[in-house]
Order: sequence, then C-alpha cells, then structure tokens
Amino acid sequence: MRYALELAYKGTGYRGWQSQKNSTTIQEHIELQLARLFQVKTNVLGCGRTDAEVHASHFIAHFDAVDELPPRFKFRLNQMLPKDIAIYDVFPVKDNFHARFSASYRKYVYKTTFNKNPFREDEMLFLFKEPSVELMNQACKELLENNDFAAFSKKGDTKTTLCDLMEAQWIEVNGHLEFHVKANRFLRNMVRALVGTLLEVGYGNVSIERLKEIIESKDRSHSGKSVAAKGLYLCEVGYNWDEFRK
Repeated sequence: MRYALELAYKGTGYRGWQSQKNSTTIQEHIELQLARLFQVKTNVLGCGRTDAEVHASHFIAHFDAVDELPPRFKFRLNQMLPKDIAIYDVFPVKDNFHARFSASYRKYVYKTTFNKNPFREDEMLFLFKEPSVELMNQACKELLENNDFAAFSKKGDTKTTLCDLMEAQWIEVNGHLEFHVKANRFLRNMVRALVGTLLEVGYGNVSIERLKEIIESKDRSHSGKSVAAKGLYLCEVGYNWDEFRK
C-alpha cells in the first residue's frame, strides 16, 4: 500500500531533504525510523529537494508498505524523530501517486526582518535597511511576464530553465517583509537568487530596465547574489487530492 506523509521541518541542522553521503538529511532520518518500525528498509520519496538549511512548513513525501500501518503510527514516528522534524498527517493514496511528479505547483516564502532578534536568527534574514516594496513588486510583475529563469540558476544544472511562474510578490506581515513565489517547478537556488536580485532593485542598485536585461541574458553571473538559506521556507505543495486519495 502507498501512503503520503505531510510533514514540516526546521532545516538549520541539515544538508537538505535528500540523503547524501557523510551528511545529515531529513530523508535519512525518516527512512531510518521507518525501517525500525517496519523491520525492513523503506524508501521515502519527497516532493522535491530543499537545499542545506532551508526549512519546510509543508512538505509531502510518499512510501510503500506491505501491510497496513501499525496502531498510533503517526504518534510513534513523531516520538522517534528529532524535535525539528514533525509528521502532521499520514494517509493512504493510490498507487499512481508520486510526491514529486504528481505535484502541480510548489510555493515558497522568503522571510526577512528589520529587527535583529537572536531568538529568530535561524529563521529570517536580517536586513540592515528597508528596501522599496513598490519597486520590488514592479520587478515581480516583470518576472511574471517571463518563463525562462536561466539567469537565476547554475549553468547546466537542469535540462530546461523554463518555469511557469504563477505568483511573485512582496508583502508585509506583522512588521516583517516576505517574498511569496509560486510555480510549477523551481530551479536549484532560483528563489534565493531572485530574492537577492529583487533586494538590489529595492535598494535602487538595479533598475527595472536592467532587470529585463538580466532576464534576457540568461546568465547567472549577471543577477544578484543568493541570499542566506535560513529565510527560505517551502510552504505549500499542490495536488489534485480528489484524484490521488483513497
């Protein structure tokens, strides 16, 4: 039987979602504990890869089990996992469901703050000065008119640099400034490169016309520096659950 996991994690102490040699990852922890529960190696496939220190407030994964889940499965799994990984839900899905390939979109939010706070140092990027939200949102409109984001991705990192961008905007939330972006797919480091470039627009260092040139160049060296991973959260993954839930 195939099951979907809905989970969240604080990425600060991890090298991202996907298992890697000599690195601690989210996938590694979950697979280890599932193996203990089922007494057999159990592979877990996620909705995508998050980079080192990137967080997820909403993440979907799937795994296959020979039998129905044991009683109090979610409670037991949560007890076994580290405190910075939480399982919110587990439910049966059809065999054709795939956490990565069945997703229709993903949404990220990048969180910044103007107030230095040692207790939130791992959760937000501290900005020493306030950028122009108006200018950055003008730049977002320009991004939404394009679909090739090679200028915000490492060269040769993927077969295609085309992305269907559905949302891109900066909003103020409880005194903090957040960048919300949604697309059918994202390139590696794309969101962090976008944020770094948009902040340069907000500070007046990059004009809207220059942003257009950067996009058209399809050259990563022309766009802004990638901001720190600590402010980035995968916050939503879209599926047609009417099609995949049992």
